[in-house]
Amino acid sequence: MDRKQVIEAQTYIKEKLKVQPTIGLILGSGLGVLADEITDAVSIPYADIPHFPVSTVSGHKGQLVIGNLEGKQVIAMQGRFHFYEGYTMEQVTFPVLVMRELGIKQLFVTNAAGGINESFEPGDLMLIEDHINNMGTNPLIGPNDDKLGDRFPDMSQAYNRELITHAKDTAKQLNLKVQTGVYVGNTGPSYETGAEVRMLRYLGGDAVGMSTVPEVIVANHAGLSVLGISCISNMAAGILDQPLNHQEVIETTTRVKQDFLTFVKEMVKTLV
Repeated sequence: MDRKQVIEAQTYIKEKLKVQPTIGLILGSGLGVLADEITDAVSIPYADIPHFPVSTVSGHKGQLVIGNLEGKQVIAMQGRFHFYEGYTMEQVTFPVLVMRELGIKQLFVTNAAGGINESFEPGDLMLIEDHINNMGTNPLIGPNDDKLGDRFPDMSQAYNRELITHAKDTAKQLNLKVQTGVYVGNTGPSYETGAEVRMLRYLGGDAVGMSTVPEVIVANHAGLSVLGISCISNMAAGILDQPLNHQEVIETTTRVKQDFLTFVKEMVKTLV
């Protein structure tokens, strides 16, 4: 990762800010509505930021939104980048390092995912307890900059246990049912076959998607505490006798957006 480019992007963004963000939010397909809840907001299109990629997927607005959310200063990615769009792993994870340089300590990563666990239902929210990198590569391959992180970062607690406990407590207080499970990151952009889904279930996966894993690896490398939330937007291939499509993903995330908004806002509000 080119730290010089990270600093150039950070400098451009910082000049436009009145606040110091402490929490980063990566908002996945159909979940960008959370950024609309941020007050006193400064919005910066990705296209304006030096070295930033640009979102090309429906449901990803493509801008940073920085401001106040429930009394905390946050920076939200309203739309993310995916390996399947043709970006390199460095480009996909570049914003994580920029947000770290801007001062965030905690990163909330959200996504829409297919349910592998047959006890899940579309519309469920799943706290990610661990992940399986099934992308065939790693964003840390290549020379390591020790100023960004250790050569061999520990991933045994990739998803911060204290944040998971806080999320479970928050859900209980809100009387909101949340699942917990293991997220499998595939490259996409094709959905999995039924046989692949059966394989992933045998390997211990509960949900599958095409994002999140690269950002979480880099966030851990950079010393950030991570919380991951999947919206189970559909059941993965072979579970229901129906084809999969992206429209269903957007429809499901729209249907559950109020629960998602309430949940994340309350977590941010009560975070110490």
